Amino acid sequence: MPIVVATTKVLVVEDEITQRNLLRAKLEKEGYHVIEATDGQEGLQAILNDPEIRLVLTDLSMPNMDGYQLIGALRKKESRYTYIIVLTASDGKDSLVKALALGADDYLKKPVHQDELSLRMLGGRRLLRLEVQDEIIMAMVKMAGARSDETGTHLTRVRAYCKILALDLCETHPELKLNKSWAEDVARVSPLHDIGKVAIADDVLKNPGRLNEDAMALMKTHTSIGGGILKEIYERTGSPYLHLAFEVAQYHHEKWDGGGYPEGLHGNQIPLAARIVTLADVFDALTTKRCYKEAFPYAKAKEIILANREHLFDPMVVDAYLRHEEEWLEVFNREQ
Repeated sequence: MPIVVATTKVLVVEDEITQRNLLRAKLEKEGYHVIEATDGQEGLQAILNDPEIRLVLTDLSMPNMDGYQLIGALRKKESRYTYIIVLTASDGKDSLVKALALGADDYLKKPVHQDELSLRMLGGRRLLRLEVQDEIIMAMVKMAGARSDETGTHLTRVRAYCKILALDLCETHPELKLNKSWAEDVARVSPLHDIGKVAIADDVLKNPGRLNEDAMALMKTHTSIGGGILKEIYERTGSPYLHLAFEVAQYHHEKWDGGGYPEGLHGNQIPLAARIVTLADVFDALTTKRCYKEAFPYAKAKEIILANREHLFDPMVVDAYLRHEEEWLEVFNREQ
């Protein structure tokens, strides 16, 4: 069942009681929790008092504080984005333009029809859900950053490398039916590949020496821990974006020849997003100084990547790296 989020609360700002009742009935039919206000001032106060109100449906012509004033005041005071839909008469083009200029997001013409209301509200929820997902991603990245010295510029480089690889595959392999939006999403979720390390003890995570068998087994659990966290969030939200994040966290230590972990997948059994992150992550690990190793020079890292084509890495992804080596070097040199 999808998670119930704050965007299910809707504020209806309308001075005409008949219109309010009609809107309430239509919105409650869609499953929304409706809060009512009779003018802009009352509506603004309701929003300021309840941070869970993220969707607003407002008339424009009202006493005390009209809809225009409400939009302007809300945009100045809000700490989190509120999606505003204005109600307008069919011949109110000038008023609509003014409302949009002040910061309204969408509009509905009176009389409001159920199907159109459903679609407009769905559009608002999509936008706010993307904001929530980005907040989740950033919070989790910061959480990982508090535990590991490998974040920061490492994650910046990995993200840039992933974008290079993913965009190349979109262009050079049309049979995969990828698009640039997918490529951008792979890059955006790549910082979460090691999120499971938040559960690994410091004496293992920051051990400067070679890990013994037990410690290595513990370290390997970061994939299934991170994957499990993100899978649970995905199953509650149904977001394809978070499914990519799950794939990356769960499978970025799988190997093309089947010798990786946690599931021993091989070849195309490994999700493509994870295969992309694997190459980006390994390359950056090779060329970065860590508590347990010195940094390898670029030429040595490239040699290792090529030697592991068809062993650790998907040959298709390695070829993408080679086609864009100049861009790769720009990232490598810029982010050191």
